[in-house]
Amino acid sequence: MENIKFSDLNLHKKVLQAIDAMGFEEPSQIQSEAIPVILSGNDMIGQAQTGTGKTLAFGAPVLSQIESNDKISALVLTPTRELAIQVNDELARIAKFKKTRLLPVYGGQPIDRQIKSLRRGVDVVVGTPGRILDHIKRNTLDLSGAKFLILDESDEMLNMGFIDDIEEIIKSLNRDRQTLLFSATMPKEIAKLASKYMKAEVKHIKIVKNSLTVEKIKQYYYEVKHKDRFESLCRILDIDEPSSAIIFCKTKRGVDELVESMQGRGYNVEGMHGDMGQNQRLNTLRKFKEGTLDFLVATDVAARGIDVDDVSHVINYDLPQDMESYVHRIGRTGRANKEGIAYSLVTPREYIMIKQLEKFTKSKIKRKEIPTLDEIFEAKYNSMLKDVKNTLDQNDYKDFIPVATGLDEDYNLVDVAAALMKMLFDREFNFDYNEDIEKSTKPIRLFLSVGRIDKVTPVKILNFLEETSDVDVNEVGDIDIFDKFTFIDIPENLLETILSKSSGKRLNGRRVNIEVAKSKHSHK
Repeated sequence: MENIKFSDLNLHKKVLQAIDAMGFEEPSQIQSEAIPVILSGNDMIGQAQTGTGKTLAFGAPVLSQIESNDKISALVLTPTRELAIQVNDELARIAKFKKTRLLPVYGGQPIDRQIKSLRRGVDVVVGTPGRILDHIKRNTLDLSGAKFLILDESDEMLNMGFIDDIEEIIKSLNRDRQTLLFSATMPKEIAKLASKYMKAEVKHIKIVKNSLTVEKIKQYYYEVKHKDRFESLCRILDIDEPSSAIIFCKTKRGVDELVESMQGRGYNVEGMHGDMGQNQRLNTLRKFKEGTLDFLVATDVAARGIDVDDVSHVINYDLPQDMESYVHRIGRTGRANKEGIAYSLVTPREYIMIKQLEKFTKSKIKRKEIPTLDEIFEAKYNSMLKDVKNTLDQNDYKDFIPVATGLDEDYNLVDVAAALMKMLFDREFNFDYNEDIEKSTKPIRLFLSVGRIDKVTPVKILNFLEETSDVDVNEVGDIDIFDKFTFIDIPENLLETILSKSSGKRLNGRRVNIEVAKSKHSHK
């Protein structure tokens, strides 16, 4: 299945059009193996980690086969409302040109609004077991005509106690349906569920997780607003001054646009992606290897041919579509026993993937703040001072002494040196930074009086906050759970709401006291 393309997989032309618009060049392993199985009509168990591209793996073939009618064609079950929203958004992108009608259904959202949408007609429902079962009992959700049932993250649904609800839901579906079950692990309860409700000729696809040694790679993320992504990248590059860096974009168009913007600001940069000719790619790669090119902007596919030992930084300008790609990307640095740095730019909505990546790579991805203008000026000043001192130490400036002596007659040489340094400094800053980016506030750390002994998990804490104070949990930052208490990072705009609405409410039977963490207790 090496170098297979989406166009080789017999998908509907409008689904292919959407995949092309999303910028994905080649399918991931789970996609290339699962799509033909699903299109053949077989039931399937897909054993793969979160973040391997599972939604596209089932979404593309399912959406290729359904047409709008008066019945629901597919049901997707997910363990949490966050995942239901995430899966629904992804399916909406895949269905962009087919105009398939999608509806996310989960608790915490007005049920009347969902009922109205269901009455108007829906093709695909994505939802959590509890709310789906609620609709079935109210007779507001008819699944008798559903051709597809997809169980996403089945092991997580088992952990959250949804197994009985799932069985109840399955009983309301017809037996001719095609069942697709995805799970990172295969506990006996999931295997039992599969044998009970899936056809005997079920296909089992298992994606082996790539191992990764990250000891030599320091991983960080910057939380950015979408509109500030480019400005943030420039600041990071200007303060770190990488000796060589690969900057990853998700799409070919993204590579072209970023290269043009960076070249416009004076960076020594070129791009690489699948639409470029072989000679052009080889020429760019040669320059990057020889060090005559500082920055290389690439897609995942184009980066496969890059074998360079002294890449100091890998920067994820866009997060990849799956976690395996993240593993491959950051592995481009930290080679030949050297230390490497991997940065990721994420919006608040993408923060949940940082937590998933930490779990996937079994490593910590630390938060960094976008450099301020003062920090950049200081870094540039120190770098310039170092260059001047090196030139003085090397003693190779003698040819310029007559010029300096001539200036000595009319000017103070300290003033001359300062003027020359200003010229150097102005050359380093050939564009204006946008000061508005600095108005973002640092996160506030909260103390919660529940911990591991209360059987809380990050998902349960996010659900608790959403249910009690109706905040957007995509804005919640780090969650650190200890035995008897928990720390969470939140933006300042959520503080008053959480303290007034969530503090004092019960989670897993325990009353939760929430307060701003005292500094001596809040170190990470």
